[in-house]
Amino acid sequence: MIRKLMVLNLLVAVGSASSQDDAKYQKDFSAEELGARRARVLEAIGDDAIAIVQGAATQPGFVVFRQSNEFYYLTGLEVAQSYLLLDGRAERSILFLPHRDARKERGEGKTLSAEDAELVKELTGVDDVLGNDNLARQLYSFALRPPAPTLYTFRSPAEGRAQSRDENLIGRAAIVSDPWDGAPSREGRFIHLLRTRYPEFAIADLTPILDPMRIVKSPKEVELVRRASELAGLGIMEAIRSSAPEVMEYQLDAAARYVFRVNGAQGEGYRSITAAGTNAYFGHYYRNDAALEDGELVLMDYAPDYRYYTSDVARMWPVNGSFDPGQRRLYGFIVSYSKALMKRIRPGVTADEVMDGAREEMARVLDGMEFDNPLYEKACQEALDFRGHMSHPVGLAVHDVGNYRNKPLEPGVVFSVDPMLWVHEERLYVRMEDTVVVTEDGVDNFTDFMPDTIEEVEALMKQDGIVQTLAPVPE
Repeated sequence: MIRKLMVLNLLVAVGSASSQDDAKYQKDFSAEELGARRARVLEAIGDDAIAIVQGAATQPGFVVFRQSNEFYYLTGLEVAQSYLLLDGRAERSILFLPHRDARKERGEGKTLSAEDAELVKELTGVDDVLGNDNLARQLYSFALRPPAPTLYTFRSPAEGRAQSRDENLIGRAAIVSDPWDGAPSREGRFIHLLRTRYPEFAIADLTPILDPMRIVKSPKEVELVRRASELAGLGIMEAIRSSAPEVMEYQLDAAARYVFRVNGAQGEGYRSITAAGTNAYFGHYYRNDAALEDGELVLMDYAPDYRYYTSDVARMWPVNGSFDPGQRRLYGFIVSYSKALMKRIRPGVTADEVMDGAREEMARVLDGMEFDNPLYEKACQEALDFRGHMSHPVGLAVHDVGNYRNKPLEPGVVFSVDPMLWVHEERLYVRMEDTVVVTEDGVDNFTDFMPDTIEEVEALMKQDGIVQTLAPVPE
């Protein structure tokens, strides 16, 4: 009873304080849902193991802190330099947080700390909260009586703002390959410290345990991806309205970003691909500094970071507002391919079965099409054999972790549907992308409200966009 009264008093104090005195904590996931996730990890590591999850580091300069996806998934906490210990032997979870920094709070506002132990326990559902300077002592206690338990932690790079593991690994490889850099990853250094300070522990990888958990989204996660997808679609539609010859790629980027931010997104889920003409041929083009030219197609692939969840949405449209005959055939083929994939997605089937069925349907569609340019017919034919039209998982990261393609689909699996083709001889790339969730009886396309047919896209382009309404200031 005393503990409950203390927690109630803390909650009342936080709730009655001014916004400057409130410590930020997410409202999307309950302590029960977070606790259920940690319970699954505890069950997976077993009763003779512990797990440590390292939170994100303090950001230098004026960079806004964002928690790592892995730590956020298990705690909901946005506090730098934090650690989560999962004790399989006692089936307990302990958070280790920094102590209160009064000087920093005077400048930036209140942050949850070790001194807020009772409140943090209530918010997150963990069993105990200690200062992060207590983690070393806690680990020594596990090593006192041999054999020491197996210690699980992440070997894969953590995902931060606008990051995915695959891209982080590529970046890490470049750093390691540089003979004048070669700095170890934060995860690598953490494992090195654990091995050096606690040789009693056998270190195991937590990655294969958490990845499968993130594949199937909870209803609340689906809701967040849906909202991120909605904002992505609305942002891209604003870019479509704003398109015209001589408009800059970065101006379309700004139009979409405005929609994201004005609707509460905390930034972008990944860097914008806003690519006109042959720039679109580069799958991850990012410079966004070219002028749109009459007769070209423009590609936008962009989505926000909405309360830690994102989407993956892409559309193409003609700069001048009208598809020419060749563009109509290629774009129309991709739209039809998307619909052929969508109608086959349901629980119990595999991604390969969906793609095989869509390929058969699109082969018949292709047989009925006439092409003035044989290169375009060849590109459509090659698209039939491409196996990437059903793409990657989407969630906390745009290229989310896990693999949904090695087993039948089940409700709650979220991924992108991304039919595409290349006309290599013309450096022409055509695609459209939506993010979907598998439901109990089929599929829900989060962005089915967006224009996709040729007629719908051309009609939207007749409207003025924000770039025309709020024209750039002349130099």
